[in-house]
Order: sequence, then structure tokens, then C-alpha cells
Amino acid sequence: MASDRMLAVYFDNPGGPENLYIKEVPKPIPGEGEVLLKVAVSALNRADLLQRQGQYHPPPGASSILGLEASGHVSELGPGCQGHWKIGDSAMALLPGGGQAQYVTVPEELLMSIPEGLTLHQAAAIPEVWLTSFQLLHLLGNVQAGETVLIHAGASSVGIAAIQLTRMAGAIPLVTAGSQNKLQMAEKLGAAAGFNYKEQDFCEATLKFTKGAGVNLILDCIGGSYWEKNVNCLALDGRWILYGLLGGEDVNGPLFSKLFYKRGSLITSRLRNRDKKYKQMLVKAFTEQILPHFSKEGPQRLLPVLDRVYPMAEIQAAHKYMEANRNVGKIVLELPQ
Repeated sequence: MASDRMLAVYFDNPGGPENLYIKEVPKPIPGEGEVLLKVAVSALNRADLLQRQGQYHPPPGASSILGLEASGHVSELGPGCQGHWKIGDSAMALLPGGGQAQYVTVPEELLMSIPEGLTLHQAAAIPEVWLTSFQLLHLLGNVQAGETVLIHAGASSVGIAAIQLTRMAGAIPLVTAGSQNKLQMAEKLGAAAGFNYKEQDFCEATLKFTKGAGVNLILDCIGGSYWEKNVNCLALDGRWILYGLLGGEDVNGPLFSKLFYKRGSLITSRLRNRDKKYKQMLVKAFTEQILPHFSKEGPQRLLPVLDRVYPMAEIQAAHKYMEANRNVGKIVLELPQ
């Protein structure tokens, strides 16, 4: 393969996992203030599945290649870089796309050092989901010590991060999940209680746990099918943050009156299409406040959880595995070196 070429996960037409293949494409060239990262490990997110299906397009100007986070080594510095990074440095990156390829360009401010003691595989499991959870809890949710937080999809990668960050903030995490195995994992990581949404009414269980008061904060990636239970178990002045629509986008019923009665706030968020300035602020705050806790020993140590590692060539199998909702934690991809 020529030095100006690389391998990338690709699809020509939207559809199922069988449409994915490995393609040789031009290697990107770092622009002003950008770093070229040689990717060692990337990670799979629900956004990748949606993009493959034609339901979630990358932001304007972003790579059309899948992959919202990656770890690897600095390969080249573009013009105007400020000297924070040197060639050969190991780093992890928050990306709007392009991570599932051998090389990706990244604004230097969106690179983060890999915490001491973590592998490249663990590092690839951090940027997108941990920054999402940090943003939902702190920047949008304003979580406070002593509050109760209901985290849907508690064994997802965002859920696993949110459980740990909620505990670190002195708040009480409750989770929903669809199997006993996933609930056990969530409780092992610090969830105070877990509710199997397939077997019980999570709203009733939440109200019972909170002695009728409800939860102060809900992190919701489900949307439509959960709206009524969410608002019913929300405490007075509670905040409900919607960051996904896995359960549909339609609402039929008196959402506004129920929310109005609770004086509740409904906040929506998408990280991928935020502008560069916002992401720089988020990465800086996360680096200062959260990143050191991945290296600290003790009860407040943070831990990315890996479920499976796939070689890049098995990208179809990785998508099928996530689509079947079998993973507890992160699915990561090893890139050819």
C-alpha cells in the first residue's frame, strides 16, 4: 500500500452489517492546528450503526468514515500546532467521524493524554462515551451531591460511565437494563438499584426506592416509548435529559401538562454536532476534573469496561453483536499496524 493511502471501514450504500467492508482510501492530511493520529484502536458506538443504516449523517465537514473515538500515536503535526504534542506521543481522541481507519486528523485540543496504567484498548473506550456522560451530568444536568439519578441503558457504555461519575459526584445512581447480567454489572460498578424493564415497571420501582419523591435527574437515550414513565417518576423541579431516540420519536399524550405540573425541565443534547469551541471546552474540563481519576487507586477510581475486541477485518461481526444488544460495556476494534 502506498504511503499516502490507508485502510478504512467503508460502506457504499446504507443498509445492514453485510454492507461494510475494508477499503483503501487516501490518508488524510492534517490542516491548521491539527494532528495526524495513527490509530491503534477505535471503538463502536450506536451512532455508527445509525450512520450505516442511513439515519445519522456526519456533521458538515466531518469524515464520512465511521468512528467517533480512537486511541493511538501522534504521527504528524500540521501547520500552526502549539507544541502540546510530539510525534510518537500516545493519545486518545474525540472525533466527529473517521476513527475506524488507520489514520485520522484531530484538532490538537481534542486529543487527550492516556491515563497512566491504561492500555490503548481501554483508552479508545473513553472519549465519546465518558465525555457524553460528563456533559449530561455536569454541564446540562447540574448534578448535586445527595440527588438521585435514573440512568436508562445502565449497562451501555454511556450508562457505565454515568454510574461511576454519578457516584463520584456524591449522587445516587439507579439504572434500567434488560437482563440480570447487565443489572449485576451496573450494581458492581456502583448502582444503588437496578430495574429490569422487561420484567417490572421501572417507574413504580423508582418511586418505591425514592419513597414517592421521584428522581432529580434522568439520563434518557430511549425517548418516545418511555416518556410517560419518565415524567411520572421525575421529582419536583427534576431534570430530564434526552440524548437518544432508541425507543422512537413520537409522543402521544399530555407530556406538557405532566411536565408543567412537576415544574420539570426537558433538556435535549447531541455531542457529535457541537462546534469545535464547545468540544474544546468540554475536553479541557474533562481533562482537568475527571481524567486523573482513571489512574488513582481507591474507591473513586474510574474504569472503562470492555466487552469484546474485534480485528478491523471482522467489522461486520462487531456490528451484528452490538445490534443484537448483547454487549455489556465497550466493543473496540484493533486497526492493522
